[in-house]
Amino acid sequence: MPESTSRHSKFLLFAGLFLYFAGALLLAFAPYQWPLAALRCIGLVLLVFAGLQNRSLTFWIFFAMLAGLELGLEAPAFASQLRVFSDIFLRLIKVIVAPLILGTLITGVAGHGDLRKVGRIGWKSLVYFEAATTLALFIGVAAINLSKAGQGLVIPATTAATAAAQTPPDTAPLHWNELLLHIFPENIVKSVADNQILQVAVFAILFAIALTRVPEKFQSPILSFAESLTQVMFSFTNLVMYYAPVGVGAAMAYTVGHMGIAVLLPLGKLLLTAYGALLTFLLGVLLPIAFFTGVPIRRFFSAVAEPATIAFATSTSEAALPRAMECMEAFGVPRRIVAFVIPAGYSFNLDGSTLYLALASIFVAQAAGIHMSWSQQFFMVLVLMLTSKGIAGVPRASLLVLLATSSMFHLPTEPIFVILGVDALIDMARTSLNVTGNCLASAVIARWENELPGHPPLDPNSL
Repeated sequence: MPESTSRHSKFLLFAGLFLYFAGALLLAFAPYQWPLAALRCIGLVLLVFAGLQNRSLTFWIFFAMLAGLELGLEAPAFASQLRVFSDIFLRLIKVIVAPLILGTLITGVAGHGDLRKVGRIGWKSLVYFEAATTLALFIGVAAINLSKAGQGLVIPATTAATAAAQTPPDTAPLHWNELLLHIFPENIVKSVADNQILQVAVFAILFAIALTRVPEKFQSPILSFAESLTQVMFSFTNLVMYYAPVGVGAAMAYTVGHMGIAVLLPLGKLLLTAYGALLTFLLGVLLPIAFFTGVPIRRFFSAVAEPATIAFATSTSEAALPRAMECMEAFGVPRRIVAFVIPAGYSFNLDGSTLYLALASIFVAQAAGIHMSWSQQFFMVLVLMLTSKGIAGVPRASLLVLLATSSMFHLPTEPIFVILGVDALIDMARTSLNVTGNCLASAVIARWENELPGHPPLDPNSL
């Protein structure tokens, strides 16, 4: 884009945002509604022209949220009829989840060949990945339980009644034997049809392990099919996301038409909670790990600054992948460790995304007025530990997993679409944390293997 066009687009963007939010904020002081509505509409028109010069899907989702908000405020009766368009988007997203998780987990586990040949680096990486992501999940759960950000978002009575009707009458915590039995599928087709994502994930992991134990001539066709399925579902997701602005705008219009402007107030609290939890994980988990494993902290953060900045700016982990691998190799991590740990981490070590999923899932339950016991929240964390694997590379993959998890726990979908209003802002931070966590993982594994130059051997008992 030429520099003059870029400046013109930015001017239209800032002018449109200024007029829209000025018209929204003045509602609290001015008694005249129509002039302020006209001011907001002019702001939306300027945003349209800005968007035509900068064709970003994130921009159009954000614009659709504002347009849906305006429509819900000015024409609530009409907005209440638009839910069908958000339901279409919801169905298209749900149909992606099971085959996507099936394909990504099979390729993620079996793609490296015989598990016995992965060696020490493989099991050490998996142990580290699971420990880090589990801590991320629990920090997310703790943060949202402390802030209770979702309690300010009141779901309409009709939606609450629907959610209550969908919730099984025995809402008491499951006994351990029922919980254990529920994890394992009896029929994979039935599990997919019932949207039992945890069972699909367990089947995929067991299937992938079994696949590594058969001769290569039998592995290749199935692994090739799984990889093809994954790529097709990525493409399917990209296709569906073109409809995202319509679905998000319709959902926002419907929700605001029922609830009014108060729907947006808890979002600021959610944004602060998310950033606080992500910062807590960075300072309270990653920093101590680097310190106790002997990774030179200052030099590490200097090396990871560029790929983390790329991830923050683009909200895409893949954009930072090549540079992250280069930087960690220059940092001193051997190429064979970098080549295994960082790509594997993109499937199994998404610290920021898993933290956000735990936080957002409880937020949805709080918004729906559904009390989840600690055992139910632990079960949700168990589900997220599996379903969040292999989601890197999927646009707004967190939305897929969040919808699947919410469906499994009979939570309403309206708060999820409301979350999309701040999802882009949270996405920048969580993606940057994903990249930082994977870079640190490669350095920790190198120290664990005593292959980080310039450092004394690491005492195995310290890990």
